[in-house]
This record gives sequence, C-alpha cells and structure tokens, in this order.
Amino acid sequence: MPELSRRRALTTAAALAVTAGATATAAAHSAAATAAPSGSPGSPASPASNSPRLLGSPDAPDAFDEVYKGRRIQGRPAAGGGQHGGGHHGGGHHGGYAVFVDGVELHLMRNADDSWISVVSHYDPVPSPRAAARAAVDELQGARLLPFPTN
Repeated sequence: MPELSRRRALTTAAALAVTAGATATAAAHSAAATAAPSGSPGSPASPASNSPRLLGSPDAPDAFDEVYKGRRIQGRPAAGGGQHGGGHHGGGHHGGYAVFVDGVELHLMRNADDSWISVVSHYDPVPSPRAAARAAVDELQGARLLPFPTN
C-alpha cells in the first residue's frame, strides 16, 4: 500500500468535504422543492426562485429617472447586454444595465446572488440598480461623480 502523504490526505479530505456539502445542498433543494407548492416563494416555478433573471424578462430591473437628494439618477437597460467589451461606454460587468448620476455613468456589477455593487459603493451590495444609484449619491456626499476610465 502506498505511503499516505500530507498532500494526498488533504486532497482526500477536501474531496470528501465537497462531496458531503454537495449532497447536503442537493438534499435541501429537493426537500424545499417537494415541500413548497408550485408558485410559492422558493419553488422552481416561482419568480422569486434562485434562477438567474434575464433582462427583458418580467422581473428584470425597471428603468427609472428621478431626483434623489438633489441629484438626478437614471437607469435603463443598456445596449450590448452587458457583455465584456460591449455596451454603451465600452461595456463592463453591469449586467446589461446602465445607471447615471447627473449624466455621468455609474459603473455597476451584478453579483451571482442578483445583488448589485457599484464602483462607488463596492463593498455594500444592494438589491437593485436604483438602490446602487442611491447608495452612490449617499456615499458621494455632494461630490461630483467622475467618469470612470473604460480602458
């Protein structure tokens, strides 16, 4: 029998931990799917499920145009669908959505959990692009948003 090295032991332990976690997660999802009636929160057919939202779908972020604390904030689906290198001003990770504060683009990124962060409030995820714009206005405290270099 080959000698058990520290590396091999750690690799085996990590593989077992991942397998156990995946099994527990699958069991929890299976139990939640069978316990929740169709259309209730958490069920696969529910709009509140963990499935990714696509822009253009009924639950995509709505366009907005408002004055918040004296600053004009706007948001709308962006041309190019948020692909790297595409979009309105050279693209980025904004999930196909463009937000502006006083006419200057606020670069956004959509996280895997459907929360949003911006270049101004990067460590404070929020539930929507509108909330990201408002958080940026709060963080700017009256300062002007400067254009973010795209290259």
